[in-house]
Amino acid sequence: MPEWGRVSGGGRAGRRPLRVVEVTGPSMVPTLYHGDLLLVQYGAPVRPGDVVILRHPFQQDLLVVKRAVERRPGGWWVRGDNTFAGGDSTDYGVVPEELVLARVRARYRPPARTTKGQRSVSELLGWAVSAVRPVRSASARLRAR
Repeated sequence: MPEWGRVSGGGRAGRRPLRVVEVTGPSMVPTLYHGDLLLVQYGAPVRPGDVVILRHPFQQDLLVVKRAVERRPGGWWVRGDNTFAGGDSTDYGVVPEELVLARVRARYRPPARTTKGQRSVSELLGWAVSAVRPVRSASARLRAR
């Protein structure tokens, strides 16, 4: 579940706004982890397999991050990548189209904190390689249940 962060990019008229949000909770592990920052685009077209930000159908003040699995009559079937976390369409059914707000474009994983405050060169290089990645659609084998 994301918490809204600051607007990272506005836009001129006609552009879809980009924002940064922070992930809280384990529902999208291993794709997203607690503390990851996401660059999301409001109003972007959604395709099956995209990671999206949506309003929870029963608690519309709660924003969640899920994967849009397939379009069904009445909206989108969404799932978390962590099947053990729950809190997706298996619990609340199809999410109406108007509650799907944004599409995730990329994630940034902040560096892990160490107790000593110093990291080796190999640790820093490993983090740099994996820190910023586009969030891609899932493979075709992803199916709604």
